[in-house]
Amino acid sequence: MTYSPLPRSVGQAHQARHLLAVPGDVTVDEVEVLATSRFTATRWDVTPAGILPGDVTSAPQGPRAKGNAPGVLRVSRHATLTGPYAPQGDGFDLGLPPGSAMVFDVVCHRERGEPPFSVGDRDGIGRAFAEGLPEREEGRLVTWLVAVARRLGGALRVDVGGLWTTASDRPGPRPGTGVVLTPDADIAVDMSVYSSVWLEPEAALATVRPVHSRTRLATEGKEWGGPPDGIADRPLYPGEKMDAQRRKELHAAADEVDIAALQGPQILHGYGLLIELGVDGIIAVEVAGEEHLPPVLRGLPWTADGAVRYRVHWEPPDQVEANREQPGMEHRIARKRAAELVARIAGRLQDAVGGEIADEDEFLVDPADL
Repeated sequence: MTYSPLPRSVGQAHQARHLLAVPGDVTVDEVEVLATSRFTATRWDVTPAGILPGDVTSAPQGPRAKGNAPGVLRVSRHATLTGPYAPQGDGFDLGLPPGSAMVFDVVCHRERGEPPFSVGDRDGIGRAFAEGLPEREEGRLVTWLVAVARRLGGALRVDVGGLWTTASDRPGPRPGTGVVLTPDADIAVDMSVYSSVWLEPEAALATVRPVHSRTRLATEGKEWGGPPDGIADRPLYPGEKMDAQRRKELHAAADEVDIAALQGPQILHGYGLLIELGVDGIIAVEVAGEEHLPPVLRGLPWTADGAVRYRVHWEPPDQVEANREQPGMEHRIARKRAAELVARIAGRLQDAVGGEIADEDEFLVDPADL
């Protein structure tokens, strides 16, 4: 399909404008699905030709655009994505990287906070918003746009205030920075399996160990011999004036509570598995109940009371390198090996407990794509 070029728009001083560009193998409904995965109020104010009429899996649909005219996808009260457009401007250059095939024009309230700290900017957001990071609604939207570009192999041109024009074709009031971000798809390594099934620690160990022979339970404790002798006779702090007998009574009462807890039934609320990878870092499988679920999973029959989360997390050997926008080759090689192992573990867990797999941006992952 041939799309029209992106027009210059009439904007207002309180608004910000960003461009989302995706490659040719991406369809409009993929962008929509990722929007509904993050923003529960997503709906089409104007439905483009790329969305099938009455598609029950899509967001609510408004009137249909004519021909190849763009649609308007509303993700919140003040934020919209208009498109798709061709990757070119109507008489001006969009400044997007090669390979861009489809562009969405993103408009929201401009909400900026403090300048970024100088550490940890793996997505380049701090570089793009050096004078003040986006926050509140714009912050949530920019974070989502970065995640979408990472998932779909696309790019962003953020804060493109220079493309605004007034009705008389004079430059708008906010020039913007227009920084281009091309998020690295390989940065997002972690995955989570959400399920209604709880695996006991030994069962989880038996499930994961065939993937890596060095998998071990991380629940082994150490013997504790109790408090040091004579602690009930010592002041709680220098200068403490408590009656000695009263102090002993309080320590005795505390001991009774501890003993009762140790002798009672042991309730396991969570546990972990560890895989030590040497120079590649550590992979941890963290298992616990979870009430904060990805939006796309909320309201399902099996998530009404929360779910069990099996989080497969990679801890890299060098955190500073891991948070660089362009890490070195050694880190990238370790990350690739760890990502392959994380995906295999997540797939095996999902085979065992069912449910859904989500990446670290809370987008669902088809097990067949692992």
